[in-house]
Amino acid sequence: MGIVVAIDGPSGSGKSTVAKRVAAALGLAYLDTGAMYRAAAWWCERTGIDLTADEVDAGAVTRAILTMPLDMGLDPTSPGVTCDGVDIAEVIRDPHIASVVSKVATNLDVRAELARLQREIIAGESRDAVGLHRSFSAGEGIVAEGRDITTVIAPDADVRLLVTASEEARLARRAGDLKAAGKSVDAAALRDQVVRRDRDDATVSQFLTAPEGVTLVDSSDMTLEETVEHVLGLIEAARAEAAERDQDDEQRADALRAGLEEYELEEEDVALLAGEEELPSGDAAFGAGLPVLAVVGRPNVGKSTLVNRVLGRREAVVQDRPGVTRDRVSYPAEWAGRRFTIVDTGGWEVDVEGLEASVASQAEVAVELSDAVLLVVDAQVGITETDARVVRLLRRSGKPVVLAANKVDSPAQEGDAAALWNLGLGEPYAVSALHGRGSGEVLDACMEVLPEVSAVAPAAPEGRMHRIALVGRPNVGKSSLLNSIAGQDRVVVNEMAGTTRDPVDEIIELDGRQWVFVDTAGIRRRVRQSRGADYYAVLRTQGAIEKAEVAVVLLDASEPLTEQDVRVIQQAVDAGRALVLVNNKWDLVDEDRQKMLRWEIEHDLAHVSWAPHINLAAATGWHTNRLVRALDAALEGWGTRVPTGRLNSFLGELQAAAPHPLRGGKQPRILFATQAQVRPPRIVIFTTGFLDAGYRRFIERRLREEFGFVGTPIQIGVRVREKRRRR
Repeated sequence: MGIVVAIDGPSGSGKSTVAKRVAAALGLAYLDTGAMYRAAAWWCERTGIDLTADEVDAGAVTRAILTMPLDMGLDPTSPGVTCDGVDIAEVIRDPHIASVVSKVATNLDVRAELARLQREIIAGESRDAVGLHRSFSAGEGIVAEGRDITTVIAPDADVRLLVTASEEARLARRAGDLKAAGKSVDAAALRDQVVRRDRDDATVSQFLTAPEGVTLVDSSDMTLEETVEHVLGLIEAARAEAAERDQDDEQRADALRAGLEEYELEEEDVALLAGEEELPSGDAAFGAGLPVLAVVGRPNVGKSTLVNRVLGRREAVVQDRPGVTRDRVSYPAEWAGRRFTIVDTGGWEVDVEGLEASVASQAEVAVELSDAVLLVVDAQVGITETDARVVRLLRRSGKPVVLAANKVDSPAQEGDAAALWNLGLGEPYAVSALHGRGSGEVLDACMEVLPEVSAVAPAAPEGRMHRIALVGRPNVGKSSLLNSIAGQDRVVVNEMAGTTRDPVDEIIELDGRQWVFVDTAGIRRRVRQSRGADYYAVLRTQGAIEKAEVAVVLLDASEPLTEQDVRVIQQAVDAGRALVLVNNKWDLVDEDRQKMLRWEIEHDLAHVSWAPHINLAAATGWHTNRLVRALDAALEGWGTRVPTGRLNSFLGELQAAAPHPLRGGKQPRILFATQAQVRPPRIVIFTTGFLDAGYRRFIERRLREEFGFVGTPIQIGVRVREKRRRR
């Protein structure tokens, strides 16, 4: 865990300069929360809101800030501020912005939104989350300064300071800053600005006096260098105190661990206490750099059946009717020692409309993004007009094509395959995808035309990619969200519920990193009552959740929360996946529905209040940029590990303050606890008696308050052990 230093104080007290100097000296990130409010004021005026008016539309200001594309630089030597791609670090220092910023800073809705962003930045820099996001300090910590930072934003910071100075000293420093920037100084206007801003901001935040636990640093009679040295000394003392506390926690844990020798332990207990589990690694980059073989053909010719035959397992959804497969779905495959990617596609038809047209367009894209094509034709039906037109399209693509004459189940039917020579694609390979007959020959032919190195597949990215499953009930917008963040029509989207059937993997670059997103079929109300393709689609969705690291559960914000939504969420929790909740279709939500939605979240989703919750509109792309922050927070919580010493110290204090109730005249006592694994976090508690479910929930709630565990279920196991009998 990195260190968090929170510095508050009135305008002109020097807190910004001190914070930057301290962060640079310690190699920490730096966050100027005041600059975020000034950027918000700049953005409001850019969007047409007049902040100089006597009456400013608070609702318009809030809506503007909710859509503000802000990027805060965290380098203390050059803390840039970018908004909508424009560098505004200098312009927001203009006296005009300072004169109107209180119109934004006193808006409670704006403060809540910016506070959320500030907490996310601080959490990302203060925790060892390297590999989850691009942390400036690599998890070493951050110095954050500004309003409410010590009381509201980071009340649990390792060091909390209130840097203040006399009014004369503050005015002199602010005037010096303006002169250094080449700007004119009006002493009367400057005094009015500083005093008025403190008065306005004081109505919504506390920064003029030091609250309990906050150290006061009066810099009136200190130079800048002396103030920085004083603050560095306070931080060093806090670090030494924390190290001593950690050492005490470890010694306490060792003593408790030794005390377990008096109890009857099983072999599993001894193995658990002997060492910690290794962190599991994520999936390798799917299909990166491998040659790509697209399997195409008109509907119901057996493409998915042939793909399953190649894979050696029933992976693609198959049913004896046309139109089951709709998206292009990629699978890693191997034949004769060669690895490649095989792409199953929906039925390719021409001159169709609606859903069928979308399916056909995905098949065309699959051909464009392939190195070779396997065209499947129904030998029993023979050449159709659709087959002939598909062949013409394939010739124009310039891709090598292998022709498979499917449904040749016996030697007597091989004459049907010979008739397909008339397509002009060379030898038709007679196969029976259902029985496996001839599949080896057609794969050998495919290997001859597939290149050793793909000309279309992207190279494997550096590092590991996180696997994200988009899940939810049918028609909540999972495919629309995937297309929106991918920036292209990657999967078929249609108003008809249940369009997606096969889980679709897609490598997408977001925030400069690559992720594997999996679009899944909607989980229906009663899986056992589903039939055919829908039944197998739901089973594959369950498998996709179990293979993923994060389950992003989409909810239709325009409709009331359903029992089915709650069941989908619980499925992700039961699987032990990190969880992010997304209210989609926010563009269809009015004020009355927003109030009802808040009630539903507080009551029906109270059991997953720990999950990051974001509102977006996949159809328009509104707020989809917030998805990465939520994913990072959930992944970080999913991988949180609490040191054994700290865990036992915490539980000891908790048990002393709130012991377990008496049961049958006895009171269960916690002997020792250890975190057995991460992803998801699993904590094993050794006790002298069974812990009630209510007390376990109490422990979980306090664990979250103390250590975070944002976006992840916590598995708490209780092992009741008795003392050894004396012989």
